[in-house]
Parts: sequence; structure tokens; C-alpha cells
Amino acid sequence: MSSQGIEGPAGRVTVAEIARRLGIGRMAVYAMLEQQIIPAVRLGRRWIITRHAYEQWERTCGMGKRTGLTPQPEVTVLN
Repeated sequence: MSSQGIEGPAGRVTVAEIARRLGIGRMAVYAMLEQQIIPAVRLGRRWIITRHAYEQWERTCGMGKRTGLTPQPEVTVLN
């Protein structure tokens, strides 16, 4: 663990923080990073995950434009 603890440097999110937020293991987060499910950049052996990109992904449940998926409304109103 780095001197910054579980939180990454300002503007970044750590794999441990993502795992805690999603309630999954670190290896599952790494698999999601490898599959480009979570937005990140790989520099050598390190993953750089910006807080802004991750939180946007989290808010939209990963339904970005490039996935071809569209979010469904939470409530359907029937007349």
C-alpha cells in the first residue's frame, strides 16, 4: 500500500477504492480494467484511473456511447 492509503492522489481512484465501492475483489477490478469496462489508461504495469472518468462511469452504470447500450428508465408509466 502506498503512503496515500486507500485513496489515490488527488484526481485519481485506486483499484482498492473501486473494489470497496463496488463490493468486489481487486482481481475483479483488474479484469474489468483489462476488458476496458472501467475507463482507465495503462502505463506499464500501473493503471491510471481518473476520479472524474470513474465517477461518470459509476453514475451511468458504464453505459457510455461506445458500448452501444442505452440506459432504461427506472419507472415506466402506463396509461
